[in-house]
Amino acid sequence: MKKHIVCFGDSNTHGYCAKTGGRFDEDQRWTCLLQKKLGEDWLILEEGLSGRTTCFDDPIHEALSGLEQIYPCLMSHEPVDLLIIMLGTNDTKERFGVSPECIALGLKRLIAKAISTTDCWKDGKPSILVITPQNIDPRYENSEVGGTMGKGCAEKSQGLASEYQKIAESMGCFYLDANKVVTAQPNDVDFMHLTEEGHRQLADALAGLLPQILC
Repeated sequence: MKKHIVCFGDSNTHGYCAKTGGRFDEDQRWTCLLQKKLGEDWLILEEGLSGRTTCFDDPIHEALSGLEQIYPCLMSHEPVDLLIIMLGTNDTKERFGVSPECIALGLKRLIAKAISTTDCWKDGKPSILVITPQNIDPRYENSEVGGTMGKGCAEKSQGLASEYQKIAESMGCFYLDANKVVTAQPNDVDFMHLTEEGHRQLADALAGLLPQILC
């Protein structure tokens, strides 16, 4: 059986393209590029939803809490060899009123829920890779999303890496900071979504990392 890799994230996993308002295609999204790089012995499962948070209910849009969706997601893809979680960008929105430390605690709740979904894991062994998303550029405040995102999002996003690493280590997860491998700047439309080059760089990094995790 192929190795099942569930990629659980937000719009940057779904593949939102800020320049078109649509979605990057199968030759551009990091998930699809990763599939091509790893080959037919791997199955990369896209579970990206725009607006998704770690555990916070959005008062404006429904069904965006990752905590509420992780169980059915994992069970629908069992047996799962590895869960990749890349969330936190949406948690920085001003309307949630949470700090980087609280966002990390939301991530911890999500990880705990995933680990407790015992029937989904191949051989009953949870395996999770936490990815800190690329930081939001401060220029987002003057973009088309500035009003809905609110103030302080860039500063919060910059504080996630250190907090996420501590949570990943304490929960027995693997860890990657996307800011260390994605050198391409965020797009110049909303300053918070990966560019096509950013997708490629993330896929390259994961193509090297995943075979080491699941050796």
